Amino acid sequence: MLKFVKGHMDSISGIEIYPIISLSIFFIFFIVLLVWVFTYSKSKINELSEMPLNED
Repeated sequence: MLKFVKGHMDSISGIEIYPIISLSIFFIFFIVLLVWVFTYSKSKINELSEMPLNED
């Protein structure tokens, strides 16, 4: 089964760029997410964490 898939993938020209693009998108997404988490304000985090406890 793997040889069948690999044979078709080898016949497609330019296919080697897709794993590089997908890996780049993956790392860029998580780096942006990490930056967003570390730069988010502490007061907003506290406000959001207390929301379930508020009665109104």
